[in-house]
Amino acid sequence: MRYEVTQDLITGNTLIDSEHRQLFAAVNDLLDACAQGHGRDKIQKTVQFLSEYVVKHFQDEENLQTKHKYPGYPAHKTFHDGYRHQLNDKAQQLLKEGPTVKALGDLNQVVGVLVSHIRTEDKRLARYIKEQG
Repeated sequence: MRYEVTQDLITGNTLIDSEHRQLFAAVNDLLDACAQGHGRDKIQKTVQFLSEYVVKHFQDEENLQTKHKYPGYPAHKTFHDGYRHQLNDKAQQLLKEGPTVKALGDLNQVVGVLVSHIRTEDKRLARYIKEQG
């Protein structure tokens, strides 16, 4: 399974959409490497990127929310805080276990949660920012 920023995931906010593309590219690179038997070579780099990515990306989103006085900020921030921990747990599991079917399945599940979040919450945020003009 490859992750792509499809039409239903485009928020219309250039910064948010470009960062989502970077995330999906990193996960896809890891999954491709695993499919080719080179997953162990990519794990450290991908885990480091994902850990740094969520900190930067979520901070960028939260800055947009506070700048535009987004009313959904508290709930969005709560999701971000919990997701950071969840992703970190799965990333550490991947480092420890290697690219096992279970570890990769768990990573896919965590990415799936983010895709769902993008489809609803990030799109709602981008609409709000656009309406504030």
